Amino acid sequence: MRRRHSISCVAVFFTLAATSRSAQAAPPPADLILRGGTVYTLDAPRSWAEAVAVTQGKLVYVGTNPGAEAFIGPRTKVVELAGRMVLPSFRDSHVHPISSGVDLARCDLNAATTKEQALAAIRRYAAAHPDAKWILGGGWQLPLFPAANPNRADLDTAVPDRPAFLSAADGHSGWANSRALKLAGVTRSTRDPEGGRIERDASGEPSGTLRESAQRLIDKHIPEATEGERREGLRRALRMAAGFGITTLNEAAADESDLETYGGAEQAGELTARIVVSLELGIASDESEIGRLARLRERYKSARLSAPAIKMFADGVIESGTAALLEPYLNRPGDRGTLNFAPARFAALATAADKQGFQIHIHAIGDRAVRVALDALEVAQKANGARDSRHHIAHLELIDPADIPRFGQLGVIANFQALWAYADPYIVELTEPVLGPARSRWLYPLASVARAGGMIVGGSDWSVSSLNPLDAIQVAVTRRDPDSPAGPAWIPEERMELADMLAAYTIRGAYLNFEEKTTGSLEVGKSADLIVLEKNLFRIPAEEIHSTKVLLTLLAGAEVFRDPAMPK
Repeated sequence: MRRRHSISCVAVFFTLAATSRSAQAAPPPADLILRGGTVYTLDAPRSWAEAVAVTQGKLVYVGTNPGAEAFIGPRTKVVELAGRMVLPSFRDSHVHPISSGVDLARCDLNAATTKEQALAAIRRYAAAHPDAKWILGGGWQLPLFPAANPNRADLDTAVPDRPAFLSAADGHSGWANSRALKLAGVTRSTRDPEGGRIERDASGEPSGTLRESAQRLIDKHIPEATEGERREGLRRALRMAAGFGITTLNEAAADESDLETYGGAEQAGELTARIVVSLELGIASDESEIGRLARLRERYKSARLSAPAIKMFADGVIESGTAALLEPYLNRPGDRGTLNFAPARFAALATAADKQGFQIHIHAIGDRAVRVALDALEVAQKANGARDSRHHIAHLELIDPADIPRFGQLGVIANFQALWAYADPYIVELTEPVLGPARSRWLYPLASVARAGGMIVGGSDWSVSSLNPLDAIQVAVTRRDPDSPAGPAWIPEERMELADMLAAYTIRGAYLNFEEKTTGSLEVGKSADLIVLEKNLFRIPAEEIHSTKVLLTLLAGAEVFRDPAMPK
């Protein structure tokens, strides 16, 4: 009833506005009108409308069907939506477009549900690429292997003739065969690098699994992807993003070569999304590196490409025991995981980056890492004075209840990857057993952060998980596997409302990027960044959200994706 009341009030308002205009000169004809739809504007009062009109990439009308008539001219394209839903286009606030796009052409293990399936996929790929000097790729799921620890002997059976290295789906572990370990000189005497761990068998020999920064022992021997491969990977990512209704991508961790790839794509007219880059600040960096990144920020600043943020990795992940916890892992007595930066150094670097005007984007999984990140941002705020910084912390798998109110208090944005917030094998087999029930209650506490006044935005972390925002939105609403039927929610206290998750992927994502005045909602004067969905998400069962198709994606009024089912 409340929704119908809202629609009727908006309809009366726009009818009155249209009547008032009719007494004046008629507006210029629009280029495009979408009418007969269910338009959820995501403006401040969360208004509903029936039609939108677009001229030169901007919204010139949002209102009722009758009010749109004044904008129709002889060359206006009018599309009848027949009740289909119109939303602002989606924004992915944490994603890896180039590397994920490159990986799509490599050995893809994401679909493997057993170790045997993963090894079979590797064999097929190796056989199909006999001239490849390395077998590269990834996407293997940690629960496929005991203790999330695949071994080199298995990989040797699949790739006996050349080095192979395959990243885990979460990017925090890698699986090497014996040839790759030998080429990199990784032996039983090799010490764990700072911020990393070489897993070892009972005899002390490297098992084949490398955690966190230990992966770089292999990475530095792998031939880098060519610029052509990177550009093609970006094209793949942009096509996928447009198909899922995404027109802004926050690159989560980039270096100068990534900026060059993005810049080249923009010069060639290939950027079908806005790219907002976080430049990675490595664990060995000092304040001089922040100055170098500031110079890159100034060099890459254009209509669809910017680099306003610095990325810092506070810790690793719980499943492999590399996330930083306030209390020890239950299966690793005395071990609380590792911080990538000592707290004082973290705070000093954050303060320096904040002073340079950078937005700070932090990876934090464990509750100790989250606390240290919040502490560092509070130190920066006190040292440099409060400003509209819009710093954000990503992932936030485990937050201590005492720290939940601090997001709102400090103005730190919570950048959740909500697709992970259900009881999948990662949670059931690898996470809850090492935390115990009391701590596990605070896994992915989206609703608690929102209730305490924190702002939530949404990201995928693709290729770690699905790029489709509707997958994550559904899980946030149901706290269940997106492919499962209705049933009990996992930690039901943390379920989100659909309206709030749509805001997380639209207007609040725009706010994160300081763009809320120009895009992120469907309001007159804003950029015509919008999508058409085949169904009204508010009128279908929550379990159907993720299967709803995007039919049309517009960026500044230009079509970047169209499904054959979209009316013409």
